[in-house]
Amino acid sequence: MSITNDSAIMEFILLGLTDCPELQLPLFVLFLVVYLVTLLGNLGMILLIRLDSRLHTPMYFFLTNSAFVDLCYISNATPQMLTNFLSEKKTITFVGCFTQCYIFIALLLTEYYMLAAMAYDRYVAICSPLHYSMKMSRRTCICLATFPYVYGFLDGLLQAILTFRLNFCRSNVINHFYCADPPLIKLSCSDTFIKEHAMFISAGFNLCNSLSIILVSYGFIIRAILRIKSADGRHKAFSTCGSHMMAVTLFYGTLFCMYVRPPTDKTVEESKIVAVFYTFVSPVLNPLIYSLRNKDVKQALKSLLGRNSALRWD
Repeated sequence: MSITNDSAIMEFILLGLTDCPELQLPLFVLFLVVYLVTLLGNLGMILLIRLDSRLHTPMYFFLTNSAFVDLCYISNATPQMLTNFLSEKKTITFVGCFTQCYIFIALLLTEYYMLAAMAYDRYVAICSPLHYSMKMSRRTCICLATFPYVYGFLDGLLQAILTFRLNFCRSNVINHFYCADPPLIKLSCSDTFIKEHAMFISAGFNLCNSLSIILVSYGFIIRAILRIKSADGRHKAFSTCGSHMMAVTLFYGTLFCMYVRPPTDKTVEESKIVAVFYTFVSPVLNPLIYSLRNKDVKQALKSLLGRNSALRWD
């Protein structure tokens, strides 16, 4: 759909993952199941940590926030995506597109620094166990958890404003399943120099900065663990970090090539595939990663299930 220079775009058309009619229903079912499992898994994790007093520690405080970010993250784009699978009119309003783009960038940045905060928590727990309760006080934990939200939503707002200040005059068709920066930039007839460089600088800085915090923290953690003489002690120390390391690998492994490239047709197509992984795969797997590899979570779940069974028998 062509747009003239003097016309105002009131809505965008989202092409989605594919334009094959026979795939729309199977994809709807697949992503609906993934969405429901993600909601159940992350809500279950939050409620479990809330209900079991043994999990009221800094580590699980950050895990609760991470699960909440995953819930918001997948709920931002999925309802619109599911609706478009079953609708012939695959549109989203201009305001809706701005909101979706803004929240998506904000939550992505929030996740960066929430994972970094969790890495710092593990560093303090293993490298300074005697001072852990003092260094990771309630006030410190709240500050470390608040910063990712504040910074993420401020930087996300800047990026979204720069995107939607552009003039969209070529088309209103977005080659994606949500309102993403690269395909939106391709629709602009304005000078995109400032927006593109702001996007690359933000993506590069935040990706490298948060990952550096994680790598430095784990560098000290590994050095401390290798100094432990007991094999059981080393295994126990590694097990406390294993879940977080897997979540970090899964999340960052799909992001390196996302926003640090010029928005060409090829990269937009690739970005849709990458976006499926960090929008759906990471949030749905995180509850499994943290529950299956964490003894405290498994014990809390068994305790809760056992309590509910006893109540039913009574």
